[in-house]
Amino acid sequence: MKLTPAHKAITALIIANTIWGAAPAIFKLSLENIPPFTLAFWRFFLGSLVMIPILKGQIWFKLKSISDLVLLFFNSLSGITVNILFFFLGLNLTKSINAAVIASSAPIMTFAIAILLLRERFVAKKCTGMLLGFLGILIIILEPILTKGLDGSVLGNIFFVLATLGAVGGTISGRSLFQKYNPLVLSFWCFVIGAFTFLPLAVNEYIKIPTLYTILDWRGYLGIFFGSLLSTAAAYSLFNWGLSKIRASDASLFTYIDPVVGALLGVAILHEPVSLFFLTGGALIFIGIFIAEGRIHYHPIHLFGKAYHLDGSSHTIKRKKKK
Repeated sequence: MKLTPAHKAITALIIANTIWGAAPAIFKLSLENIPPFTLAFWRFFLGSLVMIPILKGQIWFKLKSISDLVLLFFNSLSGITVNILFFFLGLNLTKSINAAVIASSAPIMTFAIAILLLRERFVAKKCTGMLLGFLGILIIILEPILTKGLDGSVLGNIFFVLATLGAVGGTISGRSLFQKYNPLVLSFWCFVIGAFTFLPLAVNEYIKIPTLYTILDWRGYLGIFFGSLLSTAAAYSLFNWGLSKIRASDASLFTYIDPVVGALLGVAILHEPVSLFFLTGGALIFIGIFIAEGRIHYHPIHLFGKAYHLDGSSHTIKRKKKK
């Protein structure tokens, strides 16, 4: 079967979300050898360098207002600095499989913020979904207390929630920006700003551990390579390209790939246990998302049965019957 531009876009989105789904397990492995802020700095600094030839002459652009500049910095601080800071700190304290599942609750948190802060209309279905989602998050956060008593794992899970809130803040603040400017160029500058916010923290880690770069092994280099080339440059490029070819609402469906890949790799690579509390909490989060979004009948693979025009309209692809 010849792939249409829409099929290629769907493939790009699947690859991007598979990379992001693999991130928690790979970064947790890397953090056994490299400090978190050093890894964060090199991830975004090298990732932004890799994107320069991809963007070619599009890097320099003029913002239309001071408010857009403020939004760009807020988007970077929230979506990159706060998100990754708490994400890495959380990985140092608890299971990587919790990260992807808690991060998948971002739509639930977005609905809550929209109602509480942006004064969006109260919708019973969305609120029901939010309550179920938050109950699922609470079960995952409190699992360590229920099974082995209070320890650092609870704080790690809370850090994952804060990381997700940072990502949600970045999404909300960047919504108007991404409608005005090239999303890939904006992502590049967010990476640059994010890298420089981590620089003083990385320098402080080097002062504390002068032998930091001499003791790096394959785990540390894997995190830097995966973070800069795959999780940053490749995944964001593929995602933004795919997003330009299909509706944004359909692109969001592919985020459900992340926790599946994350759980599989967490178990396979790190031998992390999957408990009944984890499964129950994860199920409640996804049920809550399905109820809030009204998308229980959707699945990313279904989109392969559609071809999208550049204006966002679509038609069903007719498959020939086998003779």
